[in-house]
Amino acid sequence: MICALGAAVCYGTASVLQAVAARTAEPGTGSGVDPALLVRAVRQWRYVVGLALDGAGFALQIVALRVLPIYAVGAALAASLAVTAVVASRVLRVRLSRAEWGAVAVVCGGLAMLGLASGTEGGSGGTAALRWAMLAVAGAVLLLGTVAGRLPDRPRALVLGLGAGFGFGVVEVSVRLIDSADPANPALYALLLGGGAAFLLLTSALQRGSVTTATAGMVLGETIGPALVGVVWLGDRTRGGLEWLAVAGFAVAVAGALTLARFGEPPVAEAAADAT
Repeated sequence: MICALGAAVCYGTASVLQAVAARTAEPGTGSGVDPALLVRAVRQWRYVVGLALDGAGFALQIVALRVLPIYAVGAALAASLAVTAVVASRVLRVRLSRAEWGAVAVVCGGLAMLGLASGTEGGSGGTAALRWAMLAVAGAVLLLGTVAGRLPDRPRALVLGLGAGFGFGVVEVSVRLIDSADPANPALYALLLGGGAAFLLLTSALQRGSVTTATAGMVLGETIGPALVGVVWLGDRTRGGLEWLAVAGFAVAVAGALTLARFGEPPVAEAAADAT
């Protein structure tokens, strides 16, 4: 759980830096996913530092996923929005309302409940069909980004956010399906494709649509689906008699994260001022 929370701190801090870089990068043409946006954003030091923090967070996430159930790690990663909110309030001087400070406390309370209720990871290594399914979902995430370019602004942001969440969810599940560096394991390619597609869709969503809508979609996509896969197919369980506490903690943590969805990116005014 310490590693999962450490990953949340890394991801939450990186979000502030990457969001400023994505907003100040030269905009592309069109309304869909823009692969060249990553090239333009990576020229800025904030984005590079954010990527380094993402790398550290990913390493901590892998350690957590090898020990904890997916539902506990997913909820902890969603809590990165609480970290982003606190960092934005200090670094960018973004003012949090009482309700938002309350949401930060709610997220912490939900994670505490999950920490008490979580058992160890499931003993199932997953089936070959599940590995191929993860690769198929990762490919579908890229197709989803292409379709999103034809949608109006609000639904486009939601679809891009959901797609990014699905991609990150593929990464969470795939980590559990990889027990060696076997090049014949489809889960290995699902992890790489899903993670890359998720970053691409999320960066496009941050620049082109409603941050709140996109981030809410991402939180839902990266928590609920992977949690169900872990319980149904990978054998994730709770401590004896604490199923109710795990369900309540998961729901509370995700609900608190959704309340903080606008902190998927700091407000434009503060971002522009900081960039200047």
